[in-house]
Amino acid sequence: MKTVLVTGSYGQLATCIKDIINSYQEIKFVFTDVPELDITKKTKVFDFFREHNFSWCINCAAYTNVDKAESEKEIAHQVNELGVNNLAQACKEYKAKLIHISTDFVFRGKNSVPYSENDKAEPLNVYGYSKLEGERSINSIFENYFIIRTSWLYSEYGKNFFKSILNLSKIKNEINIIFDQIGAPTYAGDLARVIIKIINLESNKFGLYHYSNQGVASWYDFAMAIIDENKYQVIVNPIRTTEYPTPATRPKYSVLDKSKIIKTFQIDIPYWRHSLKKVIEKQ
Repeated sequence: MKTVLVTGSYGQLATCIKDIINSYQEIKFVFTDVPELDITKKTKVFDFFREHNFSWCINCAAYTNVDKAESEKEIAHQVNELGVNNLAQACKEYKAKLIHISTDFVFRGKNSVPYSENDKAEPLNVYGYSKLEGERSINSIFENYFIIRTSWLYSEYGKNFFKSILNLSKIKNEINIIFDQIGAPTYAGDLARVIIKIINLESNKFGLYHYSNQGVASWYDFAMAIIDENKYQVIVNPIRTTEYPTPATRPKYSVLDKSKIIKTFQIDIPYWRHSLKKVIEKQ
């Protein structure tokens, strides 16, 4: 039986993994968050790996508050770089394969076509830079890893744009949403299934991959779809990024090219609105 460590168990991706583990009785999952395993503490990470016989580690742990990272640079790097480094070293020492989740925010956003794994990473903010440094840490330590960059992750769990729009629609008659940032909303449940498929395949096709739901959207498009599917009576005003200044600069375009992961693992990726409907049906 394979034993899989899943860090960041309070987050939405790890929670979506929990939702489907009953379908994989041949895998033993161990879920941890800071109380059980602080990944920034190297000694504790190594002790934890020594006590278990992990064959895989799925790292869902991350500092993800993009704006707050601008004023908490050290904390962001502790989790997104140092913590990742510790996990990679432990995986190498104890011969476990690592699946690490990264972000579209490693890109500058100047492309007009989807970003491939070979495109140059040039983060615009502290969060993106800390995630890129985490990727580089893994790459410098060993080869038995899968880094999966994803974008605009949402689910029925935790704090995310989807949940924010649902909450705002219950208390406001009118909201303003940015229309000039383009990406791809990604349901965490879809990503969870891809991760488990890679583990089930016992794949050794290591490297960097991109995954998001198919299609493209602006934040305005995403908000309108959420509201339309729920049949809320809310006016949505499209606004420019300049009309809603934030501490962290976001890429204007961060659509990911998924052709590599589709071809390598023979997966079908759902269109983002189809997945959104499924999430709404669960509410």
